[in-house]
Amino acid sequence: MGVFSKRTIRKGGRIRVLIVDDSVVIRRLVTHALQEDPSLEIVGSAPNGSIGLARIPQLNPDVITLDIEMPEMNGLEMLRELRKSYKDVRVIMFSTLTERGASATMEALSLGADDYVTKASNEGSLDRSMASLRGDLIPRIKQFFLMEGETAAPPPGAPLATAKPVTKVPPQASLYRAHVPPEVVCMGISTGGPTALGAIIPTIPADFPLPILIVQHMPPMFTRLLAERLQANTKLKVEEAAEGALVEPGKILIAPGNYHMRVCKKGLKVIVKLDQEPPENSCRPAVDVLFRSVEETYGAAAIAAVLTGMGCDGLRGAEVLKAHGAYVIAQDEASSVVWGMPGVVANAGLADAVVPWFR
Repeated sequence: MGVFSKRTIRKGGRIRVLIVDDSVVIRRLVTHALQEDPSLEIVGSAPNGSIGLARIPQLNPDVITLDIEMPEMNGLEMLRELRKSYKDVRVIMFSTLTERGASATMEALSLGADDYVTKASNEGSLDRSMASLRGDLIPRIKQFFLMEGETAAPPPGAPLATAKPVTKVPPQASLYRAHVPPEVVCMGISTGGPTALGAIIPTIPADFPLPILIVQHMPPMFTRLLAERLQANTKLKVEEAAEGALVEPGKILIAPGNYHMRVCKKGLKVIVKLDQEPPENSCRPAVDVLFRSVEETYGAAAIAAVLTGMGCDGLRGAEVLKAHGAYVIAQDEASSVVWGMPGVVANAGLADAVVPWFR
């Protein structure tokens, strides 16, 4: 896995976007949604993958928005070809909230897509569809870039603090270095998560003695498919968490899309509680929600890892865990697709170790 540092756009420059979609309506909608932002430039569009590929050397895009289902050459076929020659172009997939759409999106992420957005459905009006698309797509494009002269400011509400010296330790070693004997590992992850987890989970030994709880920012269906993909590559038990599921050694539980996941004690056991309380950090599931419940249930006997992702979800939860003696790990910038979530944890001085998760 290469270095994912943000690309700097020179002063006065704009992020160049190529739209590849067979729907004229979607191409126009995306164009109108994006052209209102002065830092973005729509350099062209294409109705299928083969035409999209032909236009890359002509238009030199920084980002491609890519539909999955198209005639002649679909999005997955284009992505396979694109990654052979264009490693640095960021690709954001357009997905539908269907089983087929979720499965294709998971495949796209494994082929090298950087992120995805789900197509707005039943928005009721053009204005609402535009607002929804603008609010979802523009931040996902900008997360990969830094405008010259700007500094990477922390998200609103993130504390300004001097980062602790970076401690480079192997990820496996860090899982056993908690201040008290650890009883659980909890992870928060977003953009780049499926690829990161796909690399991390198979390296965890089959006799790993702790439960692993994961919040990956994803909608319904996507989290179940993620669990199934991870299960295919590990001897540990991987499940999309269900209400009342037992938290047990050697079991990996992934928060289901659109539900917060908490853990609590029930007699001598620990179980999962799911709810649809309001989103936190615009997320449901939210990492902060899981981390707070882990602190309430395990206290210092927890290891928390904040991995690649946009925003600051996990920061407040990491603060709570750290204050009660838990061991906190942040992924380093070089191996993060987006150093947002782990970056704010590291820069707040909360990380006991800042580690590369890929070699």
